[in-house]
Amino acid sequence: MEAPAAPHNPAETRLTITSPEQMRELGRRLAKLLRAGDLVMLSGELGAGKTTLTRGLGEGLGVRGAVTSPTFVIARVHPSLGDGPPLVHVDAYRLGGGLDEMEDLDLDVSLPESVIVVEWGEGKVEELTEDRLQVVIHRAVGDTSDEVRHVTLTGIGQRWAEAELETLTA
Repeated sequence: MEAPAAPHNPAETRLTITSPEQMRELGRRLAKLLRAGDLVMLSGELGAGKTTLTRGLGEGLGVRGAVTSPTFVIARVHPSLGDGPPLVHVDAYRLGGGLDEMEDLDLDVSLPESVIVVEWGEGKVEELTEDRLQVVIHRAVGDTSDEVRHVTLTGIGQRWAEAELETLTA
């Protein structure tokens, strides 16, 4: 994983990922910074690596069950195998509305004791908390086998002001 000379601000980090294994490793490393009550929003084109990153998060958090895309079930809960928080993995791709449409998932109830990861969550879950981590994954589009991904992690709110996201580039 390569990092630029300097991030734009202390709560933003940019990385270049060159393989699915590096994306999983980024997830494992990011998991060390996460704690119960954290909301992580993942954005990126289809096939960008959102679920691969979440698999790494699940491994790093030590949760039960294979982390797979919850596209058709909308959400999956992966209980912790230890004393860490459970992982709630949400795929909001098929949901058109905002937080009102997601209310049945009770994310507001789960948030205090869980790490919630929402794929395609922009415009849908920001109201859950003032503190969130936005992860944007850019990849080449079209007919390409290019594995390079450019990942921008932006911490929003007091929780992320001193979270040391730059440690992910080491």
